[in-house]
Amino acid sequence: MNADTRQRIVMTAMELFWEKGFQSTSISDILSRTQIHSGSLYHFFPGKQDVLAAVLEAYRDGIEEWLLRPAWSGVDDPVERVFALLNGYRTQLVTTDCTYGCPIGNLALEISEPDPRIRDLLAVNFANWTTAIERCLDAAGDRLPRGLDRRRLAEFTLTVMEGAIMQARTYRDIASFDRNIAVLREHFDLLIETARQEKMPAE
Repeated sequence: MNADTRQRIVMTAMELFWEKGFQSTSISDILSRTQIHSGSLYHFFPGKQDVLAAVLEAYRDGIEEWLLRPAWSGVDDPVERVFALLNGYRTQLVTTDCTYGCPIGNLALEISEPDPRIRDLLAVNFANWTTAIERCLDAAGDRLPRGLDRRRLAEFTLTVMEGAIMQARTYRDIASFDRNIAVLREHFDLLIETARQEKMPAE
């Protein structure tokens, strides 16, 4: 039993939960794809909920490497980083014919009344995403209005992203995603214009 086996189980479960959903993925599915014996899996994970917890921990710990760094490569402007991250989701939607779903959003919708450990891990994943956006907004400095609650705007950005993905998947139409993000872009443009007006000297 070693860490590589555990990692293989977690990464395989991550793929299956994304492809099939948590409820539709069985322990047998994980064993079949990993080609390991049940004893090896149960050595690390007493049950499927424990595998789910490990998957959510992996997403939590991998946000920089898997999500933020690729999306922000070559993008220095903090406001454009927000939209570069959103464009990463768009790319996934386009390449999967609008079947892609945000892994954390999917799990949050699928798992009703999760145990506190799972709920906390889902919340941490959402919070980490929101914090990454908030850092971009903070870096924008006085390009955004004084007194703007940047945390709330970051949370709103998450809400738009999740809703836009859900609609694009439902309609199988990337235009649904694009319309939502376009409205968010307009909101940012208005905020930037408000900040510009604030900096103009009073007549």
